[in-house]
Amino acid sequence: MSALLPFDDAFARLLSHADTLPGTETIDTMNADGRVLARALVSSLDVPPWDNAQMDGYAVRAADLAASPDGVFPVSQRIPAGHQGQPLQPGTVARIFTGAALPPGADAVVMQEEVEAGLQLPVGEGTGVRFRVQPASGAWVRRRAEDIAAGSTVLAECTRLTPAAVGLAASIGAATLEVRRRPRVACFFTGDELVMPGQPLPAGGIYNSNRFVLNALLRRLGCEVLDLGIVPDSREATRQALREAAEGADLIISAGGVSVGEEDHVRPAVEAEGQIDLWRVAIKPGRPLAYGRVGRYGPEGARAAVPGSFAHFIGLPGNPVSAYVTFLLFVRPFVLRLQGIQVVEPQAVTLISGFDWTNPDRRREFLRAVHLPDGRLGLFRQQGSAVLTSAVVGHGLIDNPPGQTIRQGDAVRFLSFAELLN
Repeated sequence: MSALLPFDDAFARLLSHADTLPGTETIDTMNADGRVLARALVSSLDVPPWDNAQMDGYAVRAADLAASPDGVFPVSQRIPAGHQGQPLQPGTVARIFTGAALPPGADAVVMQEEVEAGLQLPVGEGTGVRFRVQPASGAWVRRRAEDIAAGSTVLAECTRLTPAAVGLAASIGAATLEVRRRPRVACFFTGDELVMPGQPLPAGGIYNSNRFVLNALLRRLGCEVLDLGIVPDSREATRQALREAAEGADLIISAGGVSVGEEDHVRPAVEAEGQIDLWRVAIKPGRPLAYGRVGRYGPEGARAAVPGSFAHFIGLPGNPVSAYVTFLLFVRPFVLRLQGIQVVEPQAVTLISGFDWTNPDRRREFLRAVHLPDGRLGLFRQQGSAVLTSAVVGHGLIDNPPGQTIRQGDAVRFLSFAELLN
């Protein structure tokens, strides 16, 4: 039996196979959340396109107010957002509203809370306003191009779009975006004990939670999912599932059947249909992780796989927490790299332990942890690889080195589920 691979070696080897998939498509910006940009987005305009008011108030010449600090100024015009004002005449001010362009000649805004309105002007000239403050030039003004300058790159190539990034693209008038195509991922689940929710649960059966978890995780990463369902525990059925999956998928993911038991058929089936390049990682939970490639066949009946044509394969453990954790640590970065994203390692933070861990494993451990009221980290009450509750109640994973004990007050490396699920 092969020796266990250290986590870092396995991670590097896995990502070395994750070349960016070819192909792009152009989609409406409205539908671009979560997609990956195929090319950099360059602005053709300034944002904002003109100097404008940061709040409701009065557009003024700062020098006029400085010259007559107690003066009453006539209001020469009213400028709502979306309307263009006239040049501001000396000695006058303009009523202005948030987002409206400053009229030519104005260089500051005074918020309406600092203004006395309805004051009498000389006979026959109506009413005006007096200011309680003396603004500096530029006060409460958003300057043209202070956010984005025309010709600047606003989103880099291979940016994974967030709601804010989609809004940024819209702010420069981008109605459509060219994005990487979605990875096509086929998944299947092995185990004669698996039953789908809604069906009667026989003796010895368990409901198939992995199918729901992996489908949701893959869709969250922007994948097109081909769900092949539950595959019987047999070598031939597994080989058939791999052949079917390889025809239309860039990546095949299985859950279960990659360990060393007599009913674990996935690894030998992959070796029969392609090759295994990585197997068994020194982590807990999730040791039986596997990576390989499955060949695609030529015309029906052909005996040899098409040279150079294959689908990636990642085999996850069958225990729900093991499958969940190894997906977040290995599959997520792999899928992001297929879409062209280069920085795929999750960002860890250092927090303080509020517990003792005195019997560490020889493997690198990923302990399910919760935030305590005092700001420290506590352990979820059960760390078993089948306790899926720990992935729901827990707030993240403590990345603990092999053989490392933990005492209350120790600094630990923490990976938030919020980060890992992003």
